[in-house]
Amino acid sequence: MDLSLENSVCLITGAAGFIGYNLSMRLLDMGAIVIGIDNMNDYYDVSLKEERLRILEDKASGETEGSFTFVKGDISDKAAVDSIFEEYKPDIVVNLAAQAGVRYSIDHPDVYIASNIIGFYNILEATRHSYDRADGQYMGVRHLVYASSSSVYGQNAKIPFSTEDKVDEPVSLYAATKKSNELLAHSYSKLYNIPSTGLRFFTVYGPIGRPDMAYFGFADKLKRGENIKIFNYGNCQRDFTYVDDIVEGLVRVMVKAPDKHDGEDGLPVPPYALYNIGGGRPVNLLDFVSILGEELMGAGVLPTDFDMEAHMELVPMQRGDVPVTYADTEALERDMDYRPSTDLRTGLRAFARWYASFYK
Repeated sequence: MDLSLENSVCLITGAAGFIGYNLSMRLLDMGAIVIGIDNMNDYYDVSLKEERLRILEDKASGETEGSFTFVKGDISDKAAVDSIFEEYKPDIVVNLAAQAGVRYSIDHPDVYIASNIIGFYNILEATRHSYDRADGQYMGVRHLVYASSSSVYGQNAKIPFSTEDKVDEPVSLYAATKKSNELLAHSYSKLYNIPSTGLRFFTVYGPIGRPDMAYFGFADKLKRGENIKIFNYGNCQRDFTYVDDIVEGLVRVMVKAPDKHDGEDGLPVPPYALYNIGGGRPVNLLDFVSILGEELMGAGVLPTDFDMEAHMELVPMQRGDVPVTYADTEALERDMDYRPSTDLRTGLRAFARWYASFYK
């Protein structure tokens, strides 16, 4: 089922977050009516979230066909979620709000259950009941898109990672909550005929990103002259995905909701889909750090004679980490005619230049 984004009401949860902000910016350019919700928690520097909101609001008040409305709220608050659905009647919902971070989940499990499980359940329930308000003009939510994660693959020995692979052995609570989201979405799609699509993101990076991510944290430490830790003694590979590529994939998925149809038993076949969004080009962490250092030097964040090797410390693997992530994007290419294409140096250069400007 093909949808239009122009003049569609798009509810973006986690709108002040890294991906939510970038997606909202793109939707404004496409003439969408964007309703953003975010609890503005202090998991990382709130000033970054405030800056993203400022940019969004400036854009919405300027030359754009779209509009932006921000609601400060938490998706784990059922009454708040229900109120937003009732007031704004979203056509498309993109659930990006979640407590992120593999290592953080080891010591702070409560916030993952609240946001990633209860919060997503509230979104599913509100989506289900949106059809109760359907009338001649409003059809209820026509597509629910939600963020999953490459973390669900755990220590999967088969590479590249395919959505057809068995992912029943998560190695972190974060991964377990994301797998739970996929299961909950599938059951709601089956029970209530809700078109839903899950997206497994692979190591998203870029300007105005998340300080808890390795590339951002490395930049902070190197700028202060501190050492950075390279886990698994440098024997890790990550499938890095530039944020603009993630947004392009999101937009293409948003407008192609899974079709509704009945099976031989006369009951709905779940209008459900699941895709990887990754570059499909794993990079060794030592190579990644080398490129990051070169781009930080080029942007003036680090002196041109900075000794990267002297500031690297090779350490064992941490709990919850995996040695390799590698996306099989065949399904995304087949159904959406899209594969992320931004190379790592181009993406890190954009990050380094933003970093130099923002942290003068």
